[in-house]
Amino acid sequence: MQTSQAGGARVFRVARLAVAAAALAGCTTVQTPTKGDPLEGLNRTIFTVNDKLDQYALKPVAKGYVFITPQPVRDSVTNFFSNIGDVYIAANNLLQLKITDGVQDIMRIVINTVFGVGGLFDVATLAKLPKHDNDLGLTLGHYGVPAGPYLVLPLFGPSTVRDAVGSIGNYYVNPLSYVDPAGLSWALYGLNIVNTRANLLNASDVLEGAALDKYSFVRSAYLQRRQYLLSDGKQSQALPNYGDEAPLPKYDDVDGTAAGAPAGAVTGTAGAAGTGSAGAKAPAASGASAATAPQAASGAAGAENAANGATNSATNSATNGGANSAAAPQTASGSAETPPLDINGGPETTQIPAGQLVPPTRFNFPSFKLR
Repeated sequence: MQTSQAGGARVFRVARLAVAAAALAGCTTVQTPTKGDPLEGLNRTIFTVNDKLDQYALKPVAKGYVFITPQPVRDSVTNFFSNIGDVYIAANNLLQLKITDGVQDIMRIVINTVFGVGGLFDVATLAKLPKHDNDLGLTLGHYGVPAGPYLVLPLFGPSTVRDAVGSIGNYYVNPLSYVDPAGLSWALYGLNIVNTRANLLNASDVLEGAALDKYSFVRSAYLQRRQYLLSDGKQSQALPNYGDEAPLPKYDDVDGTAAGAPAGAVTGTAGAAGTGSAGAKAPAASGASAATAPQAASGAAGAENAANGATNSATNSATNGGANSAAAPQTASGSAETPPLDINGGPETTQIPAGQLVPPTRFNFPSFKLR
């Protein structure tokens, strides 16, 4: 017990010295810190120091560890420390009253310790027992303790105020803290750190190549991951419930057939008008070109009237079921009278039923104003 207390005091002493050194080095400040990260200037300084230590010390050691250690051995080391981690994971699941998860974690510890040769082989996963992830920081968050500002701890990396307090409790729950002698305990902690860093070599390479701002990327990833674990993988924000106060409008037909009449009428009228106009203008143009000089003016005027009359007759034929379909050729040849025209050049009177639309004979193009 005295050895573990001495080791804990040593950890706190090193942590205090690292924080003091980072505080002295963190002279840079951020003019507009991000919301939730009021200590961004200090955090960025500590992050830079940690990144340099990782780049020139921890990462080369991890690469050497991967080079000299076969993959099966590294997997067994990972399984060993994962089995030890299930101890405080089970404790926190039981503290959160997640009885099923806590019992599964205890079963994992027993199965992997007994049948997995002290946890070197992950037999529990083969037995369909899921691996959970929990700690004291999540337990505090489960009972409503706020996360607090974002922090970057020296040598430990991203955290929050709540998770930093929880990491102290995790130290005392971790069985490695009670290994005697203390040198063996620190050696196991060091091996766990190197092995974990070796497992993250590919991820760090992707981070260096993809992230424009590594600090912001790591901060966002860490906070989102913690929120995901705190919500048990569920969506943090549910979809809004609008209730029954404002129901959606109903688009049922009032009289059954009146709703569908305009669309069909417009389609039929437009098609008939377009066909009649095109067919009426061609004979008029050919007639005007074949006429003599005195007859050319009257032929051109008659062609214009014939075109307008053809539009009217084609519209009437479409709406009245084709009763006046023979009027268009007679009007085009100029032998039939055309109805009077209004100031817009359209027919003054029409026999179109109410509720139906007629395409205009002249189009007014909209004007655009540039600001």
